[in-house]
Amino acid sequence: MLCDVSIVHTGLWVMPKVTHCTDDEDWGKVGSSKKVFVAKSLTQKGGFASMDRVLERRENEYWKIEVSDFQSWMLGFTKFVGEWTTKELEPNKIEIIYTYTLHSKGVLLAPFNWLFAKLFWKKYMKQVLENIRKMAEGDEPFLYD
Repeated sequence: MLCDVSIVHTGLWVMPKVTHCTDDEDWGKVGSSKKVFVAKSLTQKGGFASMDRVLERRENEYWKIEVSDFQSWMLGFTKFVGEWTTKELEPNKIEIIYTYTLHSKGVLLAPFNWLFAKLFWKKYMKQVLENIRKMAEGDEPFLYD
């Protein structure tokens, strides 16, 4: 959660790559936010895409963030809430449980929302976690304190 998200969110099919974030001076503190910018894709014109907010945080245990204020239509989704729980299994071995709740409005898009979550989002989040694993094993630097 404290890393450079452009290394983690590298895009997939219609999901654009994150290029950078701004207004993130306090990122990591409960109540802080940052603007997320993305590359151009089939679904995004590029530029400012959404806001990330820290809802809850327990150091080395738990994060809860919200992604919202989408700047393009997202199949009726209004926000994504992500929860990240860590547990040390043994020295240098940590279990990460990463869950997302996708919030949408209206029932007409519910079948598409379900398909998106089950087919696309699940695959994309596996890619994100793989990118995080590579960062952790490669001793990548963190941007935030």
